[in-house]
Amino acid sequence: MPEPGREDLLEFDKRADRGLVDPGHVNGGLGFPTGDPAEFEGLTEAELARLGQYQDQDRAGYAVIQATRPQTLAFGLHDSPAAQLAWIVEKFKEWTDPARGLPEDAVDVDQLLTDISIYWFTGTAASSARLYKETQKSWGAATEYSPLPHGVAVFPGDPGVRRIAERDHKVVHWSEFDRGGHFAAMEAPELLVEDIRAFFRTVR
Repeated sequence: MPEPGREDLLEFDKRADRGLVDPGHVNGGLGFPTGDPAEFEGLTEAELARLGQYQDQDRAGYAVIQATRPQTLAFGLHDSPAAQLAWIVEKFKEWTDPARGLPEDAVDVDQLLTDISIYWFTGTAASSARLYKETQKSWGAATEYSPLPHGVAVFPGDPGVRRIAERDHKVVHWSEFDRGGHFAAMEAPELLVEDIRAFFRTVR
């Protein structure tokens, strides 16, 4: 399929302005900080702490490895179910609700093992890691403004900051929750579902 040209993108924007393109809802965060000091002015302590996650090299270690050595990593994960288990459970430990001590305190064990098993039985360690390699050049890069209506749900531990999101996106719905985490669909499904419904009620 050929890449969309400028005329295609302009037509897309026109359709979006007329409400003819589907809106989108995400949880976690939307957009990356550029590093411009002006982006940090006037932010709350909670927002500054969220942005600080982008500077946490330890927290981002998994992304750096997947973005620079995805194939090397993939051989290890594809060869050992224990390695695949450890690689994913570590992210559940770090990204689930900070108020929960262990991943299994935040997510049903059967759901957790099912998620990991999907990667193992389908042999998709390589393709899931390579996504980071393919997209790393865009991290923090300027993007064209999206006129599509966006809804964002921010759960504990998520890096979402509304000012950053609104820089490049038309944000019409923003929610912040005091429980749940990155895996909100598993951790607090009732909160996520209601937020998605609330967002789409505003754009019907």
